[in-house]
Amino acid sequence: MAKAKYIFVTGGVTSSLGKGIISASLGKLLQARGFKVTIQKFDPYINIDPGTLNPYEHGECYVTDDGAETDLDLGHYERFLNTATSQANNITTGRIYNNVITKEREGQYLGKTVQVVPHITDEIKRNVYLLGESGDYDFVITEIGGCVGDIESLPFIEAVRQVKWDVGQNDFLVIHLTLIPYLKAAKELKTKPTQHSVKQLLEAGIQPDILVCRAETKLPDDIRKKLALFCNVQYNSVIEALDADTIYDLPILMRKEKLAERVLTKLKISNKTEPNLDQWKDFLGKLKNPTEEVKIGLVGKYVELPDAYKSIAEAFIHAGAVNECKVDLKWIPSESINEENCQSVLGKLDGILVAPGFGERGIPGKIEAVRYVRENKIPFFGICLGMQCAVIEFARNVLKIKDAASTELDENTKSPVIDLMEEQKKITIKGGTMRLGAYPCTFKRGSKAATIYGKSKIIERHRHRYEFNNKYLTKMEKAGLMASGTNPETGLVEVVELPDHPWFIGTQYHPELKSTVLNPHPLFVKFVRAAIQNSKLHAKN
Repeated sequence: MAKAKYIFVTGGVTSSLGKGIISASLGKLLQARGFKVTIQKFDPYINIDPGTLNPYEHGECYVTDDGAETDLDLGHYERFLNTATSQANNITTGRIYNNVITKEREGQYLGKTVQVVPHITDEIKRNVYLLGESGDYDFVITEIGGCVGDIESLPFIEAVRQVKWDVGQNDFLVIHLTLIPYLKAAKELKTKPTQHSVKQLLEAGIQPDILVCRAETKLPDDIRKKLALFCNVQYNSVIEALDADTIYDLPILMRKEKLAERVLTKLKISNKTEPNLDQWKDFLGKLKNPTEEVKIGLVGKYVELPDAYKSIAEAFIHAGAVNECKVDLKWIPSESINEENCQSVLGKLDGILVAPGFGERGIPGKIEAVRYVRENKIPFFGICLGMQCAVIEFARNVLKIKDAASTELDENTKSPVIDLMEEQKKITIKGGTMRLGAYPCTFKRGSKAATIYGKSKIIERHRHRYEFNNKYLTKMEKAGLMASGTNPETGLVEVVELPDHPWFIGTQYHPELKSTVLNPHPLFVKFVRAAIQNSKLHAKN
């Protein structure tokens, strides 16, 4: 293909229909035919990025190799396509306006009145074309966040309309994801919400090429014909998207519905290659036919909204499939844990993961959870703040430094075993100023971490301001807590482990961000394996 084709995925009727999963599934089907695909997300909120948003507001903040704090849908894109995304793959209204205002202040629009059209829409289009004009991709799939008709989405919809005239109809396609509700009282599916949604798109100058219809029951032939007639799309471009057991079923379901074939036909691309989904099917087979089951507790601050730990949950699905094991995640609020109830809350679990987070709320519970699993030899995995809690717990209960703490939790602590990173001490702006993105880590020879990875040096993604205080490193290691991974340039402790424990590892970085269907993260794979062994040990006893 000489140049990239641009596919836009819009949504109507309601949010949370799964535009990101449909985009990722289409991308997977095209990729499985040999095409090079990337997916980007345009979010209509005014925040520059989700980095300063509470996880309860927006779910997890997904971090890319180049240090961008992005929407959690980018995690889906990476997990499905097994290719890295970047800052260019997630754009917000805030970033668009910030770029335009910065240019205006620099005098780039000298004498011009800066307006939504053309200046804001031009900046949106510039970001659309950024990936397409790189020459790296055959398809650029762009997911437009929110719903058609939302005030904040209007500039993006107008920019999409203009793209068609820029690139021509043979290089442009719109997929509209909508909901077909079933009314139990009337015992029928209703198409009117979709008709109104498409009408709003038409009023904005955009005719959808394909309708993907979310529904709880199958779409009868007469419903498909009605949708095709009143939404002005071809009958075979009305695609059914039923609720699935797992998001990883969607590429297979969309293949049955011939979504990719319709896209290729509409874009006049002749590709008769059958998609190679053998590895994907193998993964699904193991996922759906486990021979083992383990209960793993996820101890965190935001467990009421599982999307706050989306990448961790998905990494356990990938690791479970490799081990042919169903991972039953138990979501445990860290605030609910104390010294008295540790046994009753954690005692029947096969492994414990203490999750990332910020701020002091729920920290005592996390520290108690670490103490319990350390003393009772239960497999433990700590990520970011979870690793820091393991360091604090070890300092307090093994080194007997009773006031050991993090300066994030107690600015005046006399024993800051976790401290603010030196380069962070003069920073006052919160957005995009943490230690973000991919950094190297070198392992000690013979350590469990080195054995698990099978290599001496790795690169992982980070998102933190506080670090292990190396003033306490010698004491910690003498007492048995090994700093098995460090940054080769700064000496920052990246991994801690207890050699005399069945499985006790904490990482300053976020390994969950690099786990994909085709490349499950080794730490999660081996942690699940350790939980299986612990489960069998409990069964014998």
